[in-house]
Amino acid sequence: MNNNKWYRKPGKQGDVVVSTRVRLARNFRDYPFPGKMTADQRDDVNELVRKALADSDDPLAAGLGYSAPGTLSTDARRAMAERHLVTREFAESGRQRAMLLSEDEAVCLLLCDRDHVRLQVMAAGLAPEEAYAVADRLDDVIGRRAAYAFDAKWGYLTERPTDLGTGMKASVLLHLPALEATGDIETLAKAVSKIGLSLRGTFGEGSSVSGSLYQLSNQITLGMDEAAALQNLQAVTEQVIEQEQQARQNLPALATEDAAWRALGLLQNARILPVREFTDNLSRLRLGVSMGLIPSVSPETLNALNAELHPATLLLGHPDADSTEKRDVIRATAVREQLG
Repeated sequence: MNNNKWYRKPGKQGDVVVSTRVRLARNFRDYPFPGKMTADQRDDVNELVRKALADSDDPLAAGLGYSAPGTLSTDARRAMAERHLVTREFAESGRQRAMLLSEDEAVCLLLCDRDHVRLQVMAAGLAPEEAYAVADRLDDVIGRRAAYAFDAKWGYLTERPTDLGTGMKASVLLHLPALEATGDIETLAKAVSKIGLSLRGTFGEGSSVSGSLYQLSNQITLGMDEAAALQNLQAVTEQVIEQEQQARQNLPALATEDAAWRALGLLQNARILPVREFTDNLSRLRLGVSMGLIPSVSPETLNALNAELHPATLLLGHPDADSTEKRDVIRATAVREQLG
């Protein structure tokens, strides 16, 4: 496993918040939206963004690795979707796009997909303002090279009306096993929807929940500036953290501890480990670790396991793992090595 990845770093409120993501959608004034672009126009935009970043005196911008259209395999795109770098729609689409990616995978730019630029920054734990600062810094680098499509009334113009305004979507990935156990998730989802946020499955809209992981994100991009949206997300997240921590204290202590240790034992000894069994036991172990019941395991190790051992990511690192059965064996071996 790569120790330089962003998800191996400690994060604030890491007992509940796994990660933060900030995404900016941008389009250039002098080009049509991607759906109406010619091949030459796509090439022009790809080169414009690549050169703007490569020529920058900002080391982060200049250090981004560029992947030209057609160079990313379906397996690579699916692995990126598992790690929340790209959308599942992008992963399954036959239309190739250009991409720029930082070595630690904290920064990813997808070009000429839904919008000309989809700039995303990931960070461990609760860090919306920190992630936005990085995104804003790179946004300025690109914006100095070519004018964005911007309207005084509607803000940044985007392919989807729901992104008009700031063009920013910020989200946090939360581990909420106690609120899930008490049946309060639906009530929480209804409550946050009244203040411009949404609580959805692990991969956002339309996705199911895996390992008690939920995505909380802003929905309002028009009529609210970036600072207010980030402050709202931060404040609501802190309230959800408090609710989850309180709910954890009300869980049966012995049963919770037993479940965590059983999960650790299974993960340390399994020779075959299917995805669902892996995520369910990882969630039980994560709860035990966050409550101080199992100090020998770090949250960062669990984050890395969750990021690197899903099917497409495993296949990318083990081309011979061409069946579910083979991947289940490789997953079990990797978990034993990390937790043994």
